[in-house]
Amino acid sequence: MGRIQGFPAFTLVWAGQLISVLATQMSGFALSIWIFERTNSATALGLSQVFFITPFLIISPIAGAMVDRYDRKWMMALSDLSAGVATLALLGLQAFGSLEVWHLYAAALLQGLGNAFQWPAYSAAISLMVPKEQLGRANGMMSLIEAGPAVIAPFAAGALLPFIGLTGVLTVDVVTFVLAVASLVLVVIPPAPVSVAGAQARGSIWSEAAFGFRYIFARPGLLGLQLVFFTGNLLFGMIGTLAQPFILSRTGNDALALGTVMGIGAIGGVGGAVLMSAWGGFKRRVHGIFGGWIVAAIGMAIVGLSTSIAGWIVGAIVAFGVGPIMNASSQAIWQSKVEPDVQGRVFSARRLISWFASPISPIIAGLLADRAFEPAMQPGGILVPIFGGLVSVGPGAGMAVLFIILAALTSLVGIAGYSIPAVREVETRLPDALPTTPQ
Repeated sequence: MGRIQGFPAFTLVWAGQLISVLATQMSGFALSIWIFERTNSATALGLSQVFFITPFLIISPIAGAMVDRYDRKWMMALSDLSAGVATLALLGLQAFGSLEVWHLYAAALLQGLGNAFQWPAYSAAISLMVPKEQLGRANGMMSLIEAGPAVIAPFAAGALLPFIGLTGVLTVDVVTFVLAVASLVLVVIPPAPVSVAGAQARGSIWSEAAFGFRYIFARPGLLGLQLVFFTGNLLFGMIGTLAQPFILSRTGNDALALGTVMGIGAIGGVGGAVLMSAWGGFKRRVHGIFGGWIVAAIGMAIVGLSTSIAGWIVGAIVAFGVGPIMNASSQAIWQSKVEPDVQGRVFSARRLISWFASPISPIIAGLLADRAFEPAMQPGGILVPIFGGLVSVGPGAGMAVLFIILAALTSLVGIAGYSIPAVREVETRLPDALPTTPQ
């Protein structure tokens, strides 16, 4: 089943995912407001991320092995279906007036399980569908899936909520999951050619699950890249957890202000993705990664230091703008250096390493904000004499201080990457494993 092949096939799948992710981000925006209005807690928002990421991390090695064992197209469809079922369950609960906060955590858990299959399957499929010389363009387009909906979703959700409510937004999300799966049915994704590494990796499901880690640990440059992302994700994950409650606290729970900052700020991400699609990135792709961490940190420091919507937008544009360049540069390195028939396992291990701290970073950020920095930056608080000259005292001030501290630490991640020769020179020290055109 399926007749469309090559770059047209990739484009069709990409379009189905673009529409689905747009609707999913609309749901996520609406549900974030729903949670915060009922709990007024950054910790409660952070827990939804924990329930999403934790099952993903636990099952990810097994998922990677299954992606390499079975048809990647149906592994991709499985991930979309699991997310669709979770959203459908939330829709039913909301329609009957029974939705509670813990239901969102349960749905996030199921979505996390599906995502464990989605990312390695899609990443590995690109290597088989797209010629090597077009990888930069394809990864730039994939970055648009992250950046583009982030511009539209907050505005769309904010505009639609008064008319169709949370129930209507969730309904749209369920419909788009069906469209995403339908696009997969129509395309052909060729099987990966067997490589020496692929033959060596064969064994039990547990042995194959562990192979991705052995592969990375045997290559110091690739391991170093992942440790850079591990540290950066730990710090930036805390910043991401604080972004929404920070703006809501500073604006008196103004959903329109939050949507405006997130929507307009995300235009920077679209710009970065479009630039990467047309340009293909630096000749030495590591510059897009390490330099990107430094620039992103500067953007988030601007957010923490600002007290106006305009300042938050500028900082968000800077931070979001380099994200697609960082991610596409990293993807191109890995897709070029790792044999296609082991990419599922290696990419799952890769993401597990880079995201290993993600389940705890939202909890740490939420607790630091709610229990320490926010009380300490209210009138008379113990940190006011130190930071009162940098940020405006009051609701959200403690989170602003956290933004500044975390941004400074994040900038050191990029500097560390440049300082380690094996990581800095990974593109020249490792040979390419990807053929010029997909088999």
